Amino acid sequence: MIEIPSDLNKDLVPLAFLLGTWAGAGVHDFPGSEKCNFGQEVTFTHDGRDFLEYHSYTWVLDADGNKVRPLETESGFWRIDGHRKVEVVMIRDDGVVEIWYGDLADKKPQIDLVTDAVARTAAAAPYSGGKRLYGYVKSDLMWVGEKQTPEVELRPYMSAHLKKVVTPEDVERWAKALPDDMPDDGIAFFK
Repeated sequence: MIEIPSDLNKDLVPLAFLLGTWAGAGVHDFPGSEKCNFGQEVTFTHDGRDFLEYHSYTWVLDADGNKVRPLETESGFWRIDGHRKVEVVMIRDDGVVEIWYGDLADKKPQIDLVTDAVARTAAAAPYSGGKRLYGYVKSDLMWVGEKQTPEVELRPYMSAHLKKVVTPEDVERWAKALPDDMPDDGIAFFK
């Protein structure tokens, strides 16, 4: 079940499935870069205005799943219009700024994005654009990213499977929503 906060801007309701903190792991593989498994934490928040704030942190994992070093960091803002058109402005730690446009699929929580504009600092590696697919699948957030450079055609480079992080505040809020007549052990409620 997707919870829609009462103070969420009404325009953002179609993106409510993204809200919260997500954590998990994925694979990074692109020519000229080290192929590796990575950990990721993604947060989508809102403050009542007409955008979601986005932060993503990834780090290289060793064979035992331990953090080795940072991989990529992204921050940005996500919007959606009345026609299910999504726009994202994103900045990455490697000196790249991107504008993405895409669509929220009809009748399912899936977003396809394509870069519309890319700006790079002098220190940034060559990069000319990308595609991303985000999907809410069986209460998990999954995504795959493709990128291209002047030397490499568009191809997948990162993908991850993320699970929602449940905070103590979430548990407290859910507990308040339980019926007054729920038994102490909770089991009878589900029978």
